[in-house]
Amino acid sequence: MRQLFLLLITTLQLLAYDATIEIVKQIDKKPHITVADSTTAPVNAIMKKKFLKLLIGDLKVTTHFNVSDSYATLSYESNDGLAQLAKEGAELVVKTKIEKDPTGKLIVSAKLLNAKNMTPLYEKFYTISKADRYPFLAHRVAIDINDFTGAPPVNWMKKYVIFARYTRPGKSDIMVSDYTLTFKKKIVTGGLNLFPKWANKAQDAFYYTSFNPANPTLYRVDIYTGVKRKIASSPGMMVCSDVSEDGRKLLVTMAPNDQPDIYLLDVATGAKKRITRYKGIDVSGNFVDHDQNMVFISERLGYPNIFAKPLSGGSVEQMVYHGKNNSSCSTFGKYIVYSSREKFSSFGNSTFNLYLISTQTDYIRKLTTSGKNLFPRFGEDGETILFIKYIDGKSALGVLRLNANKSFLFPLRAGRIQSIDW
Repeated sequence: MRQLFLLLITTLQLLAYDATIEIVKQIDKKPHITVADSTTAPVNAIMKKKFLKLLIGDLKVTTHFNVSDSYATLSYESNDGLAQLAKEGAELVVKTKIEKDPTGKLIVSAKLLNAKNMTPLYEKFYTISKADRYPFLAHRVAIDINDFTGAPPVNWMKKYVIFARYTRPGKSDIMVSDYTLTFKKKIVTGGLNLFPKWANKAQDAFYYTSFNPANPTLYRVDIYTGVKRKIASSPGMMVCSDVSEDGRKLLVTMAPNDQPDIYLLDVATGAKKRITRYKGIDVSGNFVDHDQNMVFISERLGYPNIFAKPLSGGSVEQMVYHGKNNSSCSTFGKYIVYSSREKFSSFGNSTFNLYLISTQTDYIRKLTTSGKNLFPRFGEDGETILFIKYIDGKSALGVLRLNANKSFLFPLRAGRIQSIDW
């Protein structure tokens, strides 16, 4: 049975930002920033190098800076070397120093300086109890630098990504990671486990479908206690595709009689309300308009496409008029981002590209140009899209920055990504 996945968008305002920062007095020009290593303590050299590269990468992904590709080595306390970096074009320099305290906690000191006049702008200290989570320290440093310049926020960088990873036929794990896949942790293993979905914005619980019992079963897992609770099961199919704003209701796809339909499920009582009744495939419902309506994928045109329907009842409305296989999408406000199959190559490989449309106008924007790009998911800032890109039998997380029209790829080294949420 075909299983399609629909995701929910965040707000999108395609507005230009002003990258001006007062300290360099430049209008409509991205400041040039250089990362510097100032670590003197005996720390893991590989980890330190990865941290510095992550910070450089994070600053690039913001798209709000011109970033030096390599890092400098400078004293944390003195200004030696700043003049030379300024001559080479640096306007900002962030010095970072990594240490460990006696309990094993990782400490990062970060000092931002104006390279032109060697003025310190601010200094902050970051700690994390588990050293393998150092990528989140790099993300936090980048977020604070970005915020200091007054650029649009990039707080999505510190969120956890949850995804299902195929390891071999009939086997998949649920993983959590940072957005670059540098930090990864397996949280569900054994058998076939798919379609993870965060239960709330706090990311302290999630839902997933286990195909290990006789019937597909939906579970809710508390991240911190590990407590797992059965929510519902159904023959044929049981997938949670979205969670209401208050976390009390789910949109689930079930196929108790071999016909996939979308149901509204009350988490507290377990009561289910059937929303669609088409004699065909209706899947992947997502809340929209503050949980008053939903969008979903249906084959009622003879191919997968995107439709909308009020949760209180009413007629179904077609939302997308482009493409003949629109099998995954995400929505927020008046915008929909979706994947559309465009062609087959002579080798049988299909091309799926991402498009952005408005529900209120004829506006349409192509976001990718080649390859297989699927399962888009908007970040909380409304200008960032996370998606899966499949390349030569492998997969990567893609990050699209709409305002800058740039994308970045982070490959998964082992296994294959099946579905994502963040």
